[in-house]
Amino acid sequence: MRLSLAALSVLTLCQLTSCSTQSKDESSKTGNIALEASAKSPAATSSADSSEAPKEKPVAAARPAGAVSTGDSTLDSLTFAPPAGALLPKYRIFAYYGNPHSKKMGVLGKYPKDEMLKRLDEEIKNWQKADPATPILPALHLVATSAQGSPGKDGGYRMRMSDKTIKKVLKWGNDHKAIVFLDIQRGHAPLGPEMEYMTKYLKLPFVHLGIDPEFSMVTGAKPGTKIGSYDAADVNQAVKFLSRIVKENNLPPKILVVHRFTQGMIKNYKNIKLDPNVQIVMDMDGWGPPVLKKDSYLAYIQKEPVQYTGFKLFYENDFRKPGSRIMTPAEVLALTPKPLYIQYQ
Repeated sequence: MRLSLAALSVLTLCQLTSCSTQSKDESSKTGNIALEASAKSPAATSSADSSEAPKEKPVAAARPAGAVSTGDSTLDSLTFAPPAGALLPKYRIFAYYGNPHSKKMGVLGKYPKDEMLKRLDEEIKNWQKADPATPILPALHLVATSAQGSPGKDGGYRMRMSDKTIKKVLKWGNDHKAIVFLDIQRGHAPLGPEMEYMTKYLKLPFVHLGIDPEFSMVTGAKPGTKIGSYDAADVNQAVKFLSRIVKENNLPPKILVVHRFTQGMIKNYKNIKLDPNVQIVMDMDGWGPPVLKKDSYLAYIQKEPVQYTGFKLFYENDFRKPGSRIMTPAEVLALTPKPLYIQYQ
């Protein structure tokens, strides 16, 4: 028997905790409480950054013909180019999620860079064995704008990672031949300016976008106290934004990852409009026992389809319920539709 929605007790909000790790230059700029992965992953987390902004694997290549300069010499020195054209459904994308300033936010920041990338490669081998027919593209999914427990100077309840931090993770991806996702937890800040802040990075062919409804606080609540939401209009706004970057810079289609683990996180999904320049992934983002994760995938991803689907696994939180465990690649790939974006936190 399927669990009722009321039984989704694993999808509870995290408690706010202070930053666990910060770089020297960034920690001096913020005394804020950083949030992450609450209901979807109640592990309290932290990034460390100010209102500035700061990793995946086919063969490296020169930047695509026609790609314009970002206007930043450091970024323009990153030459990794993924396979030409749309990545989905030809490839399965396998991402490690988090922030290098927080060990609690996810595996991306839990280990030193080299160990983290080694673990990424080893995990990919397990997934490739489970589905040899679909090549896997490594990815790093960076929380580039982190929701905060305090408002900050502009009342936005969010913190943008510094240019230094973002460039560092982009270089990790470039050197490891991995694509990179920049994820936005907007808090109270309007989505448009938060996306515009990422423009110069998104001009790179291997950089894509994620938006997190959990921390889109349309009710005015403090991030981490309630689960936020996006309307189809917000998703369409992100699609139009990415489509413009693709067209203006002669780039292959961008991927937009939209996290979801409850009914209310995405409203009016039928009104989401597809665009040939953008591939939308609805990512089942909740943690808990396998039966609960399957139930959530059925209720919010399979029954409300948009385009492509994703599935998130938690190295720690999927074990929090007594008797729970992390799902195997074979179990995840038995879902319908078969997820093409896999994320580990």
